Amino acid sequence: MKKITNRAFSVLLIAALVIVGMTVYVLRYVDHGRDWALYFSRANSGSAGELIDRNGISLAAFSGGESRFAGDALTRTANYHVTGDYWGRSSTGLLSSYWSEMQGFDLLTGTTQAESSILRLSIDSKLNTEAYEALGADRKGAVLLCDYTTGELLCMVSGPSVDPADADAVPGEGAYINRCLSSVFVPGSVFKLITAAAAIEQIPDIESRSFYCEGKTSIAGVDIICSGEHYTQTFEQALSNSCNVAFAQIAVLLGQDTMVRYVTEYGFLDKHDLDGIPTAAGSYPTEFVGDPELGWSGIGQSTDMLNPYALLRFVSAVGNGGVLCEPRLLLDDEEPEVSRYMPAETAERLKQMMNYNVVSHYGGEERFPGLRLCAKTGTAELGDGTSHAWFAGFLDDEKHPYAFVVLVERGGGGLTVAGELANTLLQAAVRR
Repeated sequence: MKKITNRAFSVLLIAALVIVGMTVYVLRYVDHGRDWALYFSRANSGSAGELIDRNGISLAAFSGGESRFAGDALTRTANYHVTGDYWGRSSTGLLSSYWSEMQGFDLLTGTTQAESSILRLSIDSKLNTEAYEALGADRKGAVLLCDYTTGELLCMVSGPSVDPADADAVPGEGAYINRCLSSVFVPGSVFKLITAAAAIEQIPDIESRSFYCEGKTSIAGVDIICSGEHYTQTFEQALSNSCNVAFAQIAVLLGQDTMVRYVTEYGFLDKHDLDGIPTAAGSYPTEFVGDPELGWSGIGQSTDMLNPYALLRFVSAVGNGGVLCEPRLLLDDEEPEVSRYMPAETAERLKQMMNYNVVSHYGGEERFPGLRLCAKTGTAELGDGTSHAWFAGFLDDEKHPYAFVVLVERGGGGLTVAGELANTLLQAAVRR
């Protein structure tokens, strides 16, 4: 009897282990079955798919055990950070981010779909090519442009880049990093737009105040250095002059808690999501730093770090009357995600001030012919004699509602370097 009992117990134990094992397998299969099915054939699992730009140009396709990119090397290179590659070298590329979805894996059959999967992109690949040529193959930087009324991302270029079809290509340093989405940079004076927005809402008499600048000011015994001597100036003139003295004083008037609140509410400290692709979070001094450091933070120095995509969201909302249409890469039938980003009155005043910048200080029609431009420059000092060149803004133009961000890493002057590139980009976008 004892022997029978032991055997029965053994059978029940084996059955229990089988049930537990099958349960674990099923749960893991649900979670990882797609990865298992695709593991041994990253380049092609037997399915077919294609990435097509907004004009119907094929940027990448795979089927029948073969994969390809666009036929032209410049097109492939300029659009690399949009498409990525079949080997996952660029984690933010669409081929990596949407590879599993394009396979259409079926949990019941364990197979991928037979029909072709097509992703239609908002990107204009030819505009990307023009932006990439303007940036230059030897420079590091980020170029973004979107329609701020729809959120459609028309241009996203990161440099340096790489030709994914050239197996012998030697990529430049950081070529696989999408600087538009995955990197953060010292913002310099483009950050003054954030400080200005907070001042418009939180300092009731900001428009009637005047700010005096003789090239520097002292805050609690620490000198804040300006790039020029602006003497007596209004709030609007201070932004146009990009006066460090004035905006350091404004940041101190606002206080650190208020500055942190605005930086946070505008999403500069968050990781964002571009159609499932994550972006990098920025940084700002959130712990107590004292007035001198707060002054430096208000002009985009200190420990400030901005992600170009986050700045694109900001200038898009300003251009769209304070309403943000979240940028998107994929063209589909879904309505854009829309939210109130800032009060309409704040956006309108910023728009006026940014247009005044262009007309009074940036060369207006001579430098940006035919463009109804509202913008802000940034020359972000890095402490080693070099600086990032920034230019960000939008067109106040119903036919061409484009918001943009241009960054040239260690490029020098914001207006002369990034501004020139932005003009090339915008002229090309308007022509197209």
